[in-house]
Amino acid sequence: MTIQAQEQAVQAYERWLNSQVIDEASKNELRAIAHNESEIADRFYKELEFGTGGLRGVIGAGSNRINIYTVGKATQGLAAVLKQEHDTPSAVIAYDSRHFSPEFALEAALVLAGNGVKAYVFETLRPTPELSYAVRHLNAEAGIVITASHNPPEYNGYKVYGPDGGQITPDTAAKVIQAIGHVASFEDIRKLDRAEAEGSGLLVWLGQEIDDLYTLAVAGVSQNPEIIPEASSNYRIVFTPLHGTGNVPVRAVLKHLGFQHVDVVPEQELPDADFSTVQSPNPEEHAAFEIAIAQAKANAADLILGTDPDADRMGAVVQDDQGQYFILSGNQSGAIMVHYLLESMKNKGILPENGAIIKTIVTSEMGAAIAAAYGMTVFNTLTGFKYIGEKMTQFEKTGAFEFIFGYEESYGYLAGGYARDKDAVVAAMLIAEAGAYYKAQGKTLYEVLQELYRTYGYFAEKLETRTLKGIQGVQLIAGIMSAWRESAPSEVSGIKLSETEDFSLGLYGLPRENVLKFHLADGSWFCLRPSGTEPKIKLYFAVQGRTYEDAQAKIAVLTHAVMARIDAYIEQHQK
Repeated sequence: MTIQAQEQAVQAYERWLNSQVIDEASKNELRAIAHNESEIADRFYKELEFGTGGLRGVIGAGSNRINIYTVGKATQGLAAVLKQEHDTPSAVIAYDSRHFSPEFALEAALVLAGNGVKAYVFETLRPTPELSYAVRHLNAEAGIVITASHNPPEYNGYKVYGPDGGQITPDTAAKVIQAIGHVASFEDIRKLDRAEAEGSGLLVWLGQEIDDLYTLAVAGVSQNPEIIPEASSNYRIVFTPLHGTGNVPVRAVLKHLGFQHVDVVPEQELPDADFSTVQSPNPEEHAAFEIAIAQAKANAADLILGTDPDADRMGAVVQDDQGQYFILSGNQSGAIMVHYLLESMKNKGILPENGAIIKTIVTSEMGAAIAAAYGMTVFNTLTGFKYIGEKMTQFEKTGAFEFIFGYEESYGYLAGGYARDKDAVVAAMLIAEAGAYYKAQGKTLYEVLQELYRTYGYFAEKLETRTLKGIQGVQLIAGIMSAWRESAPSEVSGIKLSETEDFSLGLYGLPRENVLKFHLADGSWFCLRPSGTEPKIKLYFAVQGRTYEDAQAKIAVLTHAVMARIDAYIEQHQK
């Protein structure tokens, strides 16, 4: 950081201490770091950025932290856009189990109310996909979710949704960012107190009535509901909500369909903002399933389900051919659900000729191969479910295609048109239904997966990440992308590089995004993508082999070759 930037950070720090708006608790937190120059710099070297989806950051006092003031400022900007574009706008607000989620949700509601925007707020924590549903159901102009998804406990976030129930588009985000920029100080934020907001009808609390409607909407996606009561009679499920919002809605929809044996992991059932039983509350992380697997072994369960804190990601664990518990990747779960949906619809004679499957550019091609075999059209989007949601809304408007399923490798799935964001609740229902359906035929989900490999090819995928925090981390990630963009190798692990896709150029009519995808002559590919929500760079790898073992060997070699170059760059440039 330059001397000038350091001085500007100190000046911002002092403004917070001298502000008449900032509360004493926040000021005391800042006084405690008075002699810590690096901490002051990190908290104040910039304002917490409102990206294409909203805010996400470490909780605490400071302009580069998430707190009631940065939430209030973002909401003031959002309210200005809503008032400019609508006569009597409304917004729905939901929140998860994280620290200060209820407080941030209420602050957003009171700022909306202070600007004449009606705020519908869920009375307790709810999953993100239910917010998406509620925005559509209530014909609201916007939605806000207070969540940091599966980030560590010290994080929280603020995601904004549009009237279709999907995350706001880049164009709308740009308007909000511009409006936030016009909020010169926290004194410019307008808000009502709670009593005044409730009394004026600008703050309305939502409860069980929306929950029940949401459960029915999710259950409506079920393909074979008539077989569940009998097929599930000897089908045992262990479920962990990982201390988040999935506990009630997942159990509600499984009960509604007639699943008889659903055991919740007691240690992880209740909300816990510290996620004290896991290192990371993320079903993508295998360690998150340790307690659930132990319980499943004791109960001889057929299936384990796990959802992240805001219940938009779902992970599944099945028994393999040796009776061991096998954690499905997001690509594998997605392929099974694509197959189950399409097979069921074909068997019932309702498979549409214009059916569409939507996936992201870093998602396995296995699901695409299955979809093509059923005559479906496959669409690729940039990473981020908002792009899948945009496609769904396009289909709804034009009628050109009928949406069947959308998914991304990072455990995000959606079927049905009731929402526009990934939904762990519907994914848990579908994978459970598929498990019971195939068990009635004498097959496990693991055996179904092996059949899919034999039919469509042995696909293998892997994700590697490098976490690079702080100002230096931002610079390192930018440097890695520049190095690969400007001087990519001509071959990797002896295989010639055949094509480079630089999505920052706006390829295929997609929005510009800082993503590089490299294709090799043997059909393998790998992709570099800085995370938009965490201080890390993600690297995706995919191969196809002649056998399972061949595919695993190929992906190990490819991953090692690329990561060696990445790590060498980091080591060389890290100060």
